[in-house]
Amino acid sequence: MSTRYPFTAVVGMDDLRLALLLNAVSPAVGGVLVRGEKGTAKSTAVRALADLLPEVAVVPGCRFSCDPAAPDPRCPDGPHEGGPGVARAARMVELPVGASEDRLVGALDIERALGEGVKAFEPGLLADAHRGILYVDEVNLLHDHLIDLLLDAAAMGSSYVEREGVSVRHAARFLLVGTMNPEEGELRPQLLDRFGLTVEVAASREPAQRVEVVRRRLAHDDDPAAFAARWADEEGALRQRVVAARELLPSVVLGDAVLLQIAATCAAFEVDGMRADIVMARTATALAAWAGRTEVTSDDVRQAALLALPHRRRRNPFDAPGLDQDKLDETLEQFRGEDEGDDDPDPGPEGPGGGGGGGVPPQGDSPESPAESPEAPDTSEPSEPAGSPDAGDAVEPPASPVPSGPGERAAVKSAEPFRTKMLSVPGLGEGAAGRRSRARTEHGRTTGSRRPQGALTKLHLTATVQAAAPHQRARGRVGRGLVVRRDDLRQATREGREGNLVLFVVDASGSMAARQRMSAVKGAVLSLLLDAYQRRDKVGLITFRGKEAELALPPTSSVDAAAARLETLPTGGRTPLAAGLLKAHDVLRVERLRDPSRRPLLVVVTDGRATGGPEPVALAGRAARLHAAEGTASVVVDCESGMVRLGLAGELARELGGSAVTLDELRADSIAGLVKDVQGTSRRAA
Repeated sequence: MSTRYPFTAVVGMDDLRLALLLNAVSPAVGGVLVRGEKGTAKSTAVRALADLLPEVAVVPGCRFSCDPAAPDPRCPDGPHEGGPGVARAARMVELPVGASEDRLVGALDIERALGEGVKAFEPGLLADAHRGILYVDEVNLLHDHLIDLLLDAAAMGSSYVEREGVSVRHAARFLLVGTMNPEEGELRPQLLDRFGLTVEVAASREPAQRVEVVRRRLAHDDDPAAFAARWADEEGALRQRVVAARELLPSVVLGDAVLLQIAATCAAFEVDGMRADIVMARTATALAAWAGRTEVTSDDVRQAALLALPHRRRRNPFDAPGLDQDKLDETLEQFRGEDEGDDDPDPGPEGPGGGGGGGVPPQGDSPESPAESPEAPDTSEPSEPAGSPDAGDAVEPPASPVPSGPGERAAVKSAEPFRTKMLSVPGLGEGAAGRRSRARTEHGRTTGSRRPQGALTKLHLTATVQAAAPHQRARGRVGRGLVVRRDDLRQATREGREGNLVLFVVDASGSMAARQRMSAVKGAVLSLLLDAYQRRDKVGLITFRGKEAELALPPTSSVDAAAARLETLPTGGRTPLAAGLLKAHDVLRVERLRDPSRRPLLVVVTDGRATGGPEPVALAGRAARLHAAEGTASVVVDCESGMVRLGLAGELARELGGSAVTLDELRADSIAGLVKDVQGTSRRAA
């Protein structure tokens, strides 16, 4: 008996459970993206789903899980002869965040391929997940090129491996499930669209529900087998219902009136492309089969829209996913077919309209279930450490601060963001893949070759042949094959783009509040945050005013959190410029220890004034020279305005060894021409 936490013992989480079950009924729905804070049973529910899937019949000895009733004619282990197969449980395969491309799609034995001309292929995780579940925890932290490979395989139902003229193809049809914590950064919109459904989860705030969460979790941890046995009957009933819904699915009718409602809903919410229409149609069909019906109703369409559309309505990273349910109801009513009555049908306590997600056997019969179901937390993996720069530090945004002293002003609304050109760090880095500065990466244009350090990932064919060619006679070569040894293999070196740490140091003193400049400043910083999101950077935010500087947001991948902190930023008081620069120096020092390969870019937004304390200007200069001594790339956005300008921001830029641009130049979309090569500009400034 499985010792996973039982699916039916997960309390509450109706929408999450329904979304997972609909994909189990119809994998063509396209998978589920589960968004929520840490510790909300995301991983627990996903892992528990595997025990509900029916067994699959496979060809004996096939590493690619071919169906004996319809074997893949191009299977690398084929061709397979017809005959009875062997039954095994559906697999649940987990893709680690740090997995390599070879581990995902499989690897070719390059030495045998070149020397013997054989396709010696070692299957990857995509092959293991065929006809099962592929689960990606923290999918938003996965490298972009792995996400592209993963979603392409999910859409095409097959995986292709192309290496230096040798190609292998195998079937890869699986239920794709990803979980993520939005505080750690968002997926790109085009990748969000590739997930069929999305669900938002959050921990219950009801004490009674949280008590039940703890009770069940402790009971499972004390004796997993006994706890699973107590839920065996419910698990078996739900498993049989999944099988019945799968068998009924081909008989479900999707009428023209319902299709019109689906199309009208997608048009009303202005979703891009046609994928949303197709996903909604498949989801509504699965909902009908799950409810035991052969005809799709308006209620099915409504539930399908709530699951399939929210994540497709994001226009930028600061837009929260969601759906206006009043607008949805109006659209459905406007395009309701004449054969449907005005009253909503009552599908029963397990129908798709009951209890949000519905569709899961009631838990009220269990002796452990309270009147209202809590949500089971995910304790199968440790939570993020308190010092995590990406997760633990990105907390809920605080409410707007109230002015705390004379001269302080409440937060002002930022101006509309605009498109900025690229700022980049000079030189050639080796940081995480991104879209900002030049770097040595696994993907990009080939610039040379080297001996492999560890496993070979990208073969440089020409260099390999050149290394092997002088030794052919000594190796006793006969025939046309090239005798290749492992010492001959050469790894291709490639140049692409990396993501950087963009640390914003924003002046929120009283001088910035003059002439309503703070609204324009916030608009400029918001524009740079949008650019950081698109270039896959980490961002941090430091503000300084009054007597000290504050780390408003530790370095994180969540630009949403940075934008929220920016909106609540008040202004007023003196200008402790040195404190802001010293705080930035401390933050960058810690980040160099945590992530030494990610290069920083310091963006100081100020008018250059320094007040408060003894010799504030001289102290700010010394703090700036600390950054210059460590070679930190920097840009000063000069916010000074008016007819008479002191040029203090330019002087600060010279002390930093960076460059300065005015707020007007930044808004005129001309910053890239001035700071695209920070190092070159620094030399000219010096």
